[in-house]
Amino acid sequence: MSMPHMQHDLLYGNIKLFAGTASPDLAGEIAKYLNTPLCGRDIVEFPNENLFVRLHASVRGQDCYVIQSTTTPVHRNLMELLILIQTLKLDSAGRITAVVPYLCYGRSDKKDKPRVPITARLVADMIQIAGADRYMTYDLHAGQIQGFFSIPGDVLRGFHILKDYLIQLAPSLNNPVVVTADLGFAKKGRVYADLMQTSLAFIEKRRTADISNPNALTIIGDVKDRDILLVDDEVNTGGSMVHAVEILKQHGAKDIYMVFVHPVLSLNAADRLADLPVKQFITTNTIPIPQEKAIKFGDRLKVISIGEMLGEVIKRANEGSSVGEMFNE
Repeated sequence: MSMPHMQHDLLYGNIKLFAGTASPDLAGEIAKYLNTPLCGRDIVEFPNENLFVRLHASVRGQDCYVIQSTTTPVHRNLMELLILIQTLKLDSAGRITAVVPYLCYGRSDKKDKPRVPITARLVADMIQIAGADRYMTYDLHAGQIQGFFSIPGDVLRGFHILKDYLIQLAPSLNNPVVVTADLGFAKKGRVYADLMQTSLAFIEKRRTADISNPNALTIIGDVKDRDILLVDDEVNTGGSMVHAVEILKQHGAKDIYMVFVHPVLSLNAADRLADLPVKQFITTNTIPIPQEKAIKFGDRLKVISIGEMLGEVIKRANEGSSVGEMFNE
């Protein structure tokens, strides 16, 4: 009995895409790129705040991907992710990949003082226990979080999404310099500086004895009369970026372009940032920016979508071909 011819051996069956409620637009883009509809599922919240998930069709033996960013509301979105994964597991999915563009609790990655948790490790454990066989994410806050997972994963870099736009921008910039908002991002900052073929400067934060201003900021490097690419992995409350822009302007910087992967924008961050003398805010949609926040930036906000790249990574994972080749790695 002859088997039907296939273009490649589907080790885990066909791609089945599932989306939580956190990133519907992104999930739609991925589905469009793959020419594969999102699978039907019900997510119901009962009056007691318990969540219930039901699949519309069987996924037995299929290659399933759960697309869900663990952004605000964090605990609702995290539980949706876990319950969706477990539902697929109990329906005998062939393989389950958690596609989490932004992973919550990334800052809780070590015991930096006594009697505190390492919550990033707990989240990794929960994703695995729920039934994920693999994970995909962007720019973890700390590299060691990869080691908290014992399942394989693709930790993608937002740099690869942003670089084409930055290359287009480069000719219009005046003697640009890449600046990192803190020394912790210096190594990744070097990648941006190499791309732009320019120098790198750092903002150093030092603890002082002055109680009213415990952090003294200094700039290592030359920024006077130069355009600035101020880079970081995520912007949360915006505090570091506000101080960075202030000190750069004090040191004679010209136009400032703020570049970051994850637009967390918690509390009043959108208001604080929009008030800054920044020429452009360049970010991605690992986290959807609500319309009421986006509107504050006017036409200064440039959001570059990760949808097609994630779609291609999912396609390659399904085929069993190299993801690194996409980035010449």
